[in-house]
Amino acid sequence: MRFQLGRQLLDRQLVDVDGRLVGKVDDIEFDLDDDQVPYVRTLLVGPGALGERVGGRLGRLLILAAERLVTDRPVTALRIPFHLVTRVDSAVWLSARADELPESPVEEWLRRHLIDRIPGSGHASG
Repeated sequence: MRFQLGRQLLDRQLVDVDGRLVGKVDDIEFDLDDDQVPYVRTLLVGPGALGERVGGRLGRLLILAAERLVTDRPVTALRIPFHLVTRVDSAVWLSARADELPESPVEEWLRRHLIDRIPGSGHASG
């Protein structure tokens, strides 16, 4: 069963209700219902989730690299409740807008210090 879910969800692009790219599914969190049947509770996104999934030295390196970019440590996964998923095809489509979802501290840092400074990025330089 995990293999099937992994193929359907892991590493798929997350797309908000407006068609904006949000990130990629890096891991899945399960829970048990009242009858002890497992179900997908949350999609985990970000270097914290990816590093945990990869594991070993490479996983720790991913997490350490992300932690060098943020002030809030440790870097944790962003959690997107599965009930926000409306469909899964080549991407995972959400019923929420990107600005209604939690923001990744790493992506915020990259946007502020890198993307916003690129001429023509559509943002004022700062």
